[in-house]
Order: sequence, then C-alpha cells, then structure tokens
Amino acid sequence: MPDFVDQVILHIKAGDGGHGCASVHREKFKPLGGPDGGNGGRGGDVILEVDPNTATLLDYHRRPHRKADNGKQGSGSNRDGANGEDVILPVPDGTVVKDAATGEVIVDLIGAGTRYVIAEGGHGGLGNAALASAKRKAPGFALLGEPGDALDVMLEMKSVADVALVGFPSAGKSSLIAALSAARPKIADYPFTTLVPNLGVVTAGDTVFTVADVPGLIPGASEGKGLGHEFLRHVERCNTLVHVIDCATMEPGRDPISDYEAIEAELAAYGRLEDRPRLAVLNKADVPDARELADIVRPMLEERGLRVFQISAATHEGLKELTYAMGEMVAAARAAAPAPEPTRLVIKPRQLGDAGFTVRKVGENTFQVTGVKPERWIRQTDFTNDEAVGYLADRLERLGVEEELTKAGATAGAEVIIGSMEGGYVFDWQPTLNAEAVHQGPRGTDNRLG
Repeated sequence: MPDFVDQVILHIKAGDGGHGCASVHREKFKPLGGPDGGNGGRGGDVILEVDPNTATLLDYHRRPHRKADNGKQGSGSNRDGANGEDVILPVPDGTVVKDAATGEVIVDLIGAGTRYVIAEGGHGGLGNAALASAKRKAPGFALLGEPGDALDVMLEMKSVADVALVGFPSAGKSSLIAALSAARPKIADYPFTTLVPNLGVVTAGDTVFTVADVPGLIPGASEGKGLGHEFLRHVERCNTLVHVIDCATMEPGRDPISDYEAIEAELAAYGRLEDRPRLAVLNKADVPDARELADIVRPMLEERGLRVFQISAATHEGLKELTYAMGEMVAAARAAAPAPEPTRLVIKPRQLGDAGFTVRKVGENTFQVTGVKPERWIRQTDFTNDEAVGYLADRLERLGVEEELTKAGATAGAEVIIGSMEGGYVFDWQPTLNAEAVHQGPRGTDNRLG
C-alpha cells in the first residue's frame, strides 16, 4: 500500500431525502381529525473542505467510496423526519476537483477553510399535512424524498512539494531526503526502489519547506517509459528542481554530464518546466573515485549556469550548505509567485422570464420536457397512488407545461418524456388532466384517472 497519493478517484453519494408521511389524525370522539403526516428529512450533503493539516489524499485511496446519511421518513402527529448528517471530507490546500468522466475542472480549492458542496442531499418529501389545501382537505398521499446526488470525481493535488529531487534511479535521492529530514524512505541498491514520492520537511534558518524524492527518471520518461508521465507529473508541481547526480556509478555509457543532459532532455520534452530554478548536487563524495570525478565535472556544470554542491548523503558532507541554498531558492520562488486567490463560488441566478423548463419535439408526436422543477416533481411522485399522479398533473399544468406542449403541437395520446431520453419518465399525455378538474373520490384516488 503506498504512503503517498496525489491523485485519486472518489465515488460520492449524497444522502437521499426521507419520504413524507400520509397520515390522518385519529382521536377518540374525533374520527376525522385532519391530515397530520410530517415531512421527510433532507439528505446529508458531501462537502469538500480545505484542511491545512491534510497533506495527502491517501485516505481516499484506501476508502474511495463516501456517502452521506439519508434523511428520515416523516411520521404521524406532524413529526418531521430528521435530516441526514453531512459528510465533510478534508483535502489539501490547492486540490483540483475534476469530473472523473470528462476531466472538466469543477472547482479549484484554495485557502484554509474553503468549502464546496460537491454533492447535494435530496430534498425530503412533504407529508400530507403540508399538502392539504381547500381542494384537498385530507390528501391520501405524500411526496417521496428525492435521491441525493451521486457522481465520481477526481481529486488532484496541485502542489506536491517545494523542491523536487530528480535524477536517475539509484542516484541517492532517497538517501538525501533521509539525511535532510525525518523522512524514512525505503533505500536499496537496485533501480526503482522508490515507486511513489517520499516527502520530507526541511528547515533552513527561517524557511521551512518540503522536499519530494521523485521516483527515478530514465531516457524516454517523457514518452511514458518507466511510468515517466506519472513521475514527471510530480515534478511539474514543485517550484524548484535539484539534480541529484551519481558520481560513483559503474554503469557503462554513463557519467555525470551525460546523466544531467539526459534528465534535462526529458524535462524539456515533457514541457512546462522551463521556468523552474535549478541546482545540481554531485552525490557520493565519500567514494574516492567519485570525489575526483566531481572535481572534474563541477566546472562543466557551472558553465551551464548551475550552482553545484558536492555532497555525501552517507556522511552528511556538504548538506548544510545545500540546505540553505535550497531554502534561498524556495524563498525566492515564494516571493515571486502571485498570492493565491481564495476559491470564488459563482452563483448563477435564473434569467428573468425563464419558465424553468423547456419542451422540444423529438419525434412524431413525441416530446421531451426538461427542467429542474418538472424533473424533481417526477422523482417525488408515488406513481402507485392515483391521487399523487393527479397532484403531479396539477403542478405541471400550473407551471405551464400543458400550454407549452400544446404550442409545440402535441395532441391527445402524445408520448411525453420528462427528464433524459434514456432515464426519463414516459407517459401518454391527455390534455384533460388539468387543474380545472375537480378532485373527487376516496382518499388516494383521482376521478381523472381510470
């Protein structure tokens, strides 16, 4: 199981709303006490919140399914159901939230305490006490609770660390981060010991910064070789790059300069990294041959505009100077970066004159109705109860759906789809079902429906 995760797919389900209750008050000597069914509770929301104490998405990698509580059903004696508890999911500052299917950015969460409701709980259904009117004095039905939102999102950390250690496998990056910080990565003498970044916190005077030991890069990494794209994605999120160069390698065809140029070629091929400040570290100076080689190549790297440090992660030689140099680069990068703007939540009010629904012809005497209200009302309707269906017809007529269907050319018996073409509710339209008809008959029935 990895101990660092910076990208994860999260399966989210908000709570369903509780059903309303259809109840009539009964009391001795008062056989018709009136409707007293309570409303259903609202389903809980799923909320993302920026938490400065959260530095990884590991918990969501281990438990990718998150669900809020459902609302409780209403009951008699006008008792409303309890609302479902919200679920608050802490995420690191700078987390980007994307639609898992399309990759579209939903929100970029910046600033401690910033919240975003990623999935809204369903509304609770009204009980028959709330539905009573002069026309329906004792409704024999209640509205169903709405299902909560369900979606898959990708959470992606925008910033992994301040400094990325880059270099060939077994160049000594893990040993270096262990020497610089309290991190204890796995260290071994075979390539690709590190498969996920290791993070360490380093202090240099007044500057505290994080260093990422990025898994080793190899030629072809920018084309995906050796999981290169994943590794380079980690590098992209760091604002300072440190080349860790192995001066003691015995592999044929490799030397410090060719290693540096190979890594720079991969960074250039990947792109978006040209503006990152860099320095070079000549590692394993405790090996006599490596120290001699470092003395030779140091001027060559300095000619390329790099600050060069000769170190030994094993003996800690040169680490103090390197630490302060990295701290200076991090401080300069932070000072030059624009201040992050807190997430702005945009509210888009409905345009004036907007009926809240649309009607369009999709076939021969077939019509589709879409809109928040009609689609919500469909979800709230108990189609096993004729009186509830009649109430739905009244609501649609008052909203103007009947009139728009007539304008669109619908005739009696037209097939009407409310909602999506795949999952919407389909019924045969009869224009006689309108609010002018007088409701009669026992509770739970409607004389317009036979």
